[in-house]
Amino acid sequence: MLARLLRTEIVEQVAADALPREPDAFYANSTHNVFLTPPDSTRATTDPFNRQVLSTKGLIADDQIADDSPLRDIYGDSDLQAFLCGVLGIDAIYPYADDVSSINVHFAAAGMELGWHFDNSSFAVTMLLQQPDDGGHFQYVPRVRNADNMNVLLNAILDGESDAETLAFAPGDLVLFRGRNALHRVTPTEGATTRLLVVFAYNDEPGIALSDSALQTFYGRTAAP
Repeated sequence: MLARLLRTEIVEQVAADALPREPDAFYANSTHNVFLTPPDSTRATTDPFNRQVLSTKGLIADDQIADDSPLRDIYGDSDLQAFLCGVLGIDAIYPYADDVSSINVHFAAAGMELGWHFDNSSFAVTMLLQQPDDGGHFQYVPRVRNADNMNVLLNAILDGESDAETLAFAPGDLVLFRGRNALHRVTPTEGATTRLLVVFAYNDEPGIALSDSALQTFYGRTAAP
């Protein structure tokens, strides 16, 4: 975590710019397994591959964010990109080749949550813009995927019988997280204040775009409106 990357007044400006766009957000309300894959009919219904959790969120995509938004300055900053490359041990990072995936702002009003899951991407870069009144806690359990007793661990976590770590961060803090092997979730938002989070999405290879099916799933469309 890189604390206080942005000054409070800039974070508040970005949040104020984003909140009026909430009615334009695409809202997803779906169930999924922790691997974000279709159910496996060859496995028992109690197998983690078939157990379903709930995720609900709204988001505005890259093409809905103003050209003069400070988020674009952050995303394209060469010093930040060099820092990320150094931490990740890669030579370069690149934006998505499609028009919607690179910068996203997520809205989580009261009751919305992200269920337990592993990420498909190798790393995620996020920044909280607005803290809810309560809830909306980022929780994770490291080194679960590929563990010798993975299914046992997964069932214990899904049953609430395993302790999860909670990462506390404030608006303006930059969080870099490897979610491919660490199971994680965001608990339901509580109260009248919407939780706002920006996701800065990069790739370690150029020219990568999401498929039409992924675009439809995450953004409700396959092209700019």
